[in-house]
Amino acid sequence: MASIFGHGLVAYTTSKVIDSRSSKLLLLLAIISAIIPDIDVLAFNFRIPYSHPFGHRGFTHSILFAIIWSASLALYFGKNRKLIFSIVIFLSTISHGILDAMTNGGKGVGFFIPFDNTRYFFSFREIIVSPIGVENFFSEWGMHVIISELKYIAVPCLILLAVIFYVKNRN
Repeated sequence: MASIFGHGLVAYTTSKVIDSRSSKLLLLLAIISAIIPDIDVLAFNFRIPYSHPFGHRGFTHSILFAIIWSASLALYFGKNRKLIFSIVIFLSTISHGILDAMTNGGKGVGFFIPFDNTRYFFSFREIIVSPIGVENFFSEWGMHVIISELKYIAVPCLILLAVIFYVKNRN
C-alpha cells in the first residue's frame, strides 16, 4: 500500500481539482475516504487470508465499495451538493486501490470484487510499498517509501494544485 500521507494528498488534490472551493467537511471526508480502504488490514487479526474477498486489498479496495461508500456519504453529508460530494468521495476512495496497484508489493488489488476475485497490479509499479504498522514506518524502509511518494505522488499533486491555483487566480 501507499502510505496514509500519499493517499491523503491524492484525496486533497482530487477535492481541489473537482471543486476548488471544497468545504472543510468535503476535504475531511475525501481524506478519510482515501484511507478507509485499509480498514481491511484488520482481516489479518481474524486470520482471513489475503486472497479472500474480505482480505487485505479486497472488497474495501473495490469499485463497488467506492460506489457504496461515496453514495452513502454524499446522501448523508452532501445536502445540496450531493453530486459533487459523490464524485469527490468516489474518486478519493478508488484512488486508494489505484495507488496500491502501483506499488511494488502485496498481491494485487481486487477492483472487481465481489464479481471477480482476481487481484490486479498496473504495469507501473514504482511506488515503494509502505510497511503495515506505525513502528515499521519509522525505519529505513519508511524513508524509502516517503522518497518514492514524494517523487510519484507529491510532485504530480503539487503541480496539479499549482495549475489550479494559477487558473483560479488568473480569472
